[in-house]
This record gives sequence, C-alpha cells and structure tokens, in this order.
Amino acid sequence: MILVADASALIALATCDSLALLDAIFGNVLVPDAVYAEVTESDKPQSARLRSYLQGKVRVVDMKHFVYLDAFADLGETEAMLLYKEIDADYLLIDDRRGRKIAKINKIKTIGSLGVLLQAKRAGLIPCVAPLIETIAASPVFISESLMNIVLELANELPGRD
Repeated sequence: MILVADASALIALATCDSLALLDAIFGNVLVPDAVYAEVTESDKPQSARLRSYLQGKVRVVDMKHFVYLDAFADLGETEAMLLYKEIDADYLLIDDRRGRKIAKINKIKTIGSLGVLLQAKRAGLIPCVAPLIETIAASPVFISESLMNIVLELANELPGRD
C-alpha cells in the first residue's frame, strides 16, 4: 500500500514515537516537497526526528494535476492531495478536519494519526493506544477530547469500562 502524508498527522505520530507504524502498516510512505519543508523547519516540533524518518520518502509533485480546494488550503496539504492523485495512493494521512472534508470531495481516502494507532493495535503492532494518545494530548498537537474518547472506545480502552 502507498500512504501520502500531510504535516500535522506526521508531527502527531512523531510526538508519540510511532512513525515506524506507518511503514509497518502501509509499506510505502511518501510526502511531497512542501510537507517535508514544513515539518523539518528547525522551529517545528519533532523536526529532527521527521528529517531523519523522511529520508528517501520525499517526492516532487507534478503540478499539472488538479484537486478541488477551498480558500484555506496550504501548500503542503495541496501538494499531498496532488501527489495522492498522481501516484494513485491508497490513503492520505491527514488530521485536519477541514482538509479531510476537501479530500472527501476529491475522492481521496483518508486516515488520521489516531486511526493509524487504532489500526496498529488491531494488527498487534502495539498493545494499547491510550498512552500514545495521552502523549499527543500533552503536546502542542491538538486532538479533540471527543475524538480521543471515540478512539479509546473503539480500542476498548475507555477508562471505567471493562
């Protein structure tokens, strides 16, 4: 499978030291130039870890393809969707809710960072998602409480439940 990744979800997975799960689940992980530039800026969280992880995974996007966008799409998100279309990827890794809506309009299959953690647990790659979600939640990366609870429930890890 081929996964094209956007910045915010990569940062979230780097924050909880889970980038290797992408390779284990999807096999082939790629990012466009703009996403690489965004996540490896020295002032970005996890930039050194992402610079190392993304070696050999960066692709130049052919800008002759098109996707439908809204007025708020950034360059990384745009290039990630274009790369997805160009190489006929299986999934776009993206956490931004608005970006996921735009991806849906473009018939792009998405998965978020918490979806990756859930899939990793189901595949037996990690024993539980709760500590990883807590690490992300304690960082500057925003994840809504309702989304965290949904993922914990799907993983059978919601506190107070057997």
